[in-house]
Amino acid sequence: MSLARSRNALQKPDCLGGQLMTVRRALWLGLAALIILVSARDAGAGPPTDQLKGAIDRVVATLDSPALKGEGKVLERRTAVRKIANEIFDFGEIARRSLGRYWQPLSEPQRAEFVGLFGDLLERSYISKIELYGGEKIVYSGERVDADLATVSTRIMTKNGTEVPVDYRLFKRSDRWMIYDVSVEGISLVSNYRTQFNKIIQTNGYNGLVEKMKTKQTEFAEEEAQKKKVKN
Repeated sequence: MSLARSRNALQKPDCLGGQLMTVRRALWLGLAALIILVSARDAGAGPPTDQLKGAIDRVVATLDSPALKGEGKVLERRTAVRKIANEIFDFGEIARRSLGRYWQPLSEPQRAEFVGLFGDLLERSYISKIELYGGEKIVYSGERVDADLATVSTRIMTKNGTEVPVDYRLFKRSDRWMIYDVSVEGISLVSNYRTQFNKIIQTNGYNGLVEKMKTKQTEFAEEEAQKKKVKN
């Protein structure tokens, strides 16, 4: 499926309902940049780009693995990709920044619960979208490093000649660069989620947001259980 067709396919309610529809497109495009088979490297690329490229290579190897091909291997394939995503995306930092001012008042148990729910929903909602890859290519167009922060700029080149800019924002944790935000066509994943979370909390309170997330988590679990039954 091509990127253009995928855009139309994603015009559906998001992981928490229609309120997050725009985020579905943004994160899918961001994750799509992790599975491009052919990429052009910037000659001055440094460690942040190198680590991002390493993740791309591993995802590609996973998707190309004969042992993980076919409809019957969907869950195993997505689990393998999810493991790689956990090594390059800092879901805890994404969750904290996305919740914004509502993060500070939370207790440690509440924070741990939110990070777990948010990370799980992101993974379950979007990891499957990498299978919509339709031959687009990615060009690494630049890298900016400022102490422990970095931005890796890329462009997804679609088959019809359209360029989609995707910027990855990373921070250095120990010896690794971790993604804490993805910007697609100037739309920040974190800012988008923060806006949507604010609306939900203002209407239903923080507990209302958590309940929505738990409900969706249950739905995802039931869907996966059903797929396992079909497989067996």
